[in-house]
Amino acid sequence: MAVALDRIRVGSAPDSWGVWFPDDPQQVPWQRFLDEVAEAGYSWIELGPYGYLPTDPARLKDEVSRRDLKVSAGTIFCGLHRGPSEWDSTWEQVSRVAALTQAMDAEHLVVIPSFWRDDKTAEILEPPELTTEQWGHLTRGMERLGREVKETYGLDIVVHPHADTHIDTEEHVERFLDSTDSGLVNLCLDTGHYAYCGGDSVKLIETYGERIGYLHLKQVDPEILADVVKNEIPFGPAVQRGVMCEPPAGVPELGPVLTAAQKLGVDLFAIVEQDMYPCEPDKPLPIAVRTRKFLRSCGA
Repeated sequence: MAVALDRIRVGSAPDSWGVWFPDDPQQVPWQRFLDEVAEAGYSWIELGPYGYLPTDPARLKDEVSRRDLKVSAGTIFCGLHRGPSEWDSTWEQVSRVAALTQAMDAEHLVVIPSFWRDDKTAEILEPPELTTEQWGHLTRGMERLGREVKETYGLDIVVHPHADTHIDTEEHVERFLDSTDSGLVNLCLDTGHYAYCGGDSVKLIETYGERIGYLHLKQVDPEILADVVKNEIPFGPAVQRGVMCEPPAGVPELGPVLTAAQKLGVDLFAIVEQDMYPCEPDKPLPIAVRTRKFLRSCGA
């Protein structure tokens, strides 16, 4: 019998509908996403790229609440490893997203480090390894972000390790956690990205449990991943090859991840994401229904 995962709040996100950008003709309209995510049986969503869902708080609140949905988090990208000169442009973006997130009564801001490789063209933008000085900029910048987002908007930041960014592998994730204050910065553990970069999610939860503030549930196809790693394929093209797959077909096994998270004894969001940009408009809903059913079988 599955463990009762009563501390885990399951949701989904625009990402599972193939949405990566605020506006893109290849993506489903936002109204369809909201209708279908509710139809699939989810009650929590993330905002996705700022500008995809309505940005007027009153309108968004109405659209979300009449479908019996609630918002768990907003998301931003930032390049704070580049130093203090990045702060003003970062804060301008954060302010927009955090204000809308706060207005939706959510409590988290998911922070994704900027890509070192372009996810559309695969062009190398920066070296994949940070210098010691850049690590200092990154950790101090994230702590400042955590402090100011909390003071200004009452939100907790959770930093999301991500493929083709500087916080990706087990080594980089642990270095980041060991270098930051848990009172200011915690982690959004994305099980798919962590597996994509060679990490073990259960081990991370068991080792750094007090730093896990949020979960993204995702799986990778190990055969496609092996080819991606062997041929150094960038993340965008890897997604188009189907590297992120429908549970329970891939790794890591989500049951043990959820059980490990439950044992932390804290309330955690576990937001389903399956990167599918771009995808056929009729593809996401059946997957979302099956995934929700699978997670119920795990006890979530």
